[in-house]
Amino acid sequence: MAHTRLSTRSDEPAGTPVRCQLVVLEGPDMGRAVTLDAKKRAGTDAGCELRLTDDRVSGRHLEVSPKGNRFEVRDLDSTNGTFLEGSRLSVAEVEAGATLKVGGTVLRIQAQAQPLEVTPSQARRFGELVGESLAMREVFAVLELAARGDATVLVQGETGTGKELVARALHDASPRRAGPFVAVDCGALPESLLESELFGHVKGAFTGAERARAGAFTRAHQGTLFLDELGGVPAAVQARLLRVLEERRVKPVGSDDDKAVDVRVVAASRTSLEGAVAAGTFRPDLYYRLSVLGVELPPLRARREDLPLIVATLLERRGFSEPGPIDGEGFDRLRAHGWPGNVRELRNVIDRALALSPGARSFRELKISVVPVPGEDASAVRSDLPFKDAKDAVIAQFERRYLEDVLARHGGNVSAAARFAQIDRKHLRGLLERHGLRGDGEQDGGDVV
Repeated sequence: MAHTRLSTRSDEPAGTPVRCQLVVLEGPDMGRAVTLDAKKRAGTDAGCELRLTDDRVSGRHLEVSPKGNRFEVRDLDSTNGTFLEGSRLSVAEVEAGATLKVGGTVLRIQAQAQPLEVTPSQARRFGELVGESLAMREVFAVLELAARGDATVLVQGETGTGKELVARALHDASPRRAGPFVAVDCGALPESLLESELFGHVKGAFTGAERARAGAFTRAHQGTLFLDELGGVPAAVQARLLRVLEERRVKPVGSDDDKAVDVRVVAASRTSLEGAVAAGTFRPDLYYRLSVLGVELPPLRARREDLPLIVATLLERRGFSEPGPIDGEGFDRLRAHGWPGNVRELRNVIDRALALSPGARSFRELKISVVPVPGEDASAVRSDLPFKDAKDAVIAQFERRYLEDVLARHGGNVSAAARFAQIDRKHLRGLLERHGLRGDGEQDGGDVV
């Protein structure tokens, strides 16, 4: 049986010692941890139990000692300091869940994860999310269980991984499906407008408020409210948001009265809210109120085995009843790409291929062109791939960038580019075809790629 890990709050009775660990949440050593069964030190020295490689961390930076069900954190006269919720400390006693920042590294004292016996789902989709990798089937299993209840869910993941799709799918699979689904991009609005958008306002509450407006909490009554990009919410709005979540009552801007709301909240962030807590920019009480159930969406590069299914699904949704096998040179280009924009970027690549291939009736007939991200290191080694795939990815990135540059230098003239590159013209044409590139013409009046 496979296990999945959820970030749930501890239900241990007060005073019961909880076995904890010091975990690196962000930084070059992300994922490294040490059990806090005795006094432990963190720093760059070889003698530290939690050895870090962050060059802004001192040799012996801090020390954590268990004190019953609490922990004493002591800064060991470090150069750059140890910070708790944005404040520098010399010594402090904290509870499990405390988040610390040392240099460019975020640490958290947390209960050692107890694997939840959640069998990976047999389904290959949940709502509009698709995947057959173990990572996604474990996510589907958690979402299937979460959809049955009303617990607040915090979804974290990179841009383009499908956080809003998770929220919509949870809503559609829940008993609230007959109610409204309301989404708010909290990172796109200034503080004054965000308060009005979330909580509403009465007529005359501020300049331009010519009529009363119901806020998102009110509009989502008996349904689901999706709060996206919470990491950038100002402190004043965080305080009001916490009050609404705890009391389930909302007071519009400019009003003296509040009203009850019945809302299931799904929150999302592409940046680590735990890191924001450590930096002092996000309220820890709000974080714990939101992360009753935490779900981490894996990036596309970590589940490349899902590429054929995702591509086939995208094509079917765009009218390809039988897209055929998802393979060949076009698929090789997809597999070699780093996908910094994740599934959203893949969708754009497929839409571009459809626009450039009006007569195509199968995947193999599509002109697949993957645009490199500006500043992306073509020589970067992909250690998240098997050796052969990692090597192929580096070669593919090099080939494409070289071909684009050499074609540009010679005005798209394939013959001139081939002579400069000192390779056979037919071989160059083959490379251009493989990477979905075209030249403008030949000096000899021959072929146009």
